[in-house]
Amino acid sequence: MAEEKSRTVPSRSREGRIPEDARHHLGSELRSYYASMLAEVQPSTLLDLIARLDSATSARDAAAFRDGLLTSLPALRAFALSLAVNPAVADDLVQEALLKAWKNQDKFEPGSNLQAWLCIILRNQFYSDIRRRKREIEDADGTMAGQMVAPAAQEASSELQQVGQHLAKMPAVMREALLLVGAQGLTYEDAAELIGCQVGTVKSRVSRARTFLASSLGMASRQATV
Repeated sequence: MAEEKSRTVPSRSREGRIPEDARHHLGSELRSYYASMLAEVQPSTLLDLIARLDSATSARDAAAFRDGLLTSLPALRAFALSLAVNPAVADDLVQEALLKAWKNQDKFEPGSNLQAWLCIILRNQFYSDIRRRKREIEDADGTMAGQMVAPAAQEASSELQQVGQHLAKMPAVMREALLLVGAQGLTYEDAAELIGCQVGTVKSRVSRARTFLASSLGMASRQATV
């Protein structure tokens, strides 16, 4: 009886609790979505900010740090978008993170991962803002989801835009975990270190986020009918 039941149930991933084919397709969509954020032209306000930071000093190490900020900008802004959803809010977060990083560059250990350090600064600022403006952030994960501007909206496919819209409906903690692991390709361990939580917590958030997104996009149901 158990054998008969196992033949009628679609194969599911142990991690994502969705069909294997659907999980792979979802991963492809997430990577495409993340790539579209990285490919966006960076706002001139952020580029100008970094340029002004560079002009404030002529020290060689400071100039090298400035170059690192510039190189990290696309990924930092993509991470900000994964948290804040709204591009204007994301850009404010990036600006604040850049200023804090520049002010505290003496605390950065040369040779370590600058991008990860910047993301931690930005993430701390994001959740600090949540605590100060709890009512606003609740709206950000609800009403603001309908106002989300998908990356490269004019050029993105309708399916890619749908991915962005459904991502925006998730709680921020699920969205960031899914994009760190499913889009950026971080290991659960690296994502947990960046987020500052247990590996099991990251796995749980990614699993729930995958299931939610696959269901929202109709991937699981399509697979089940094959």
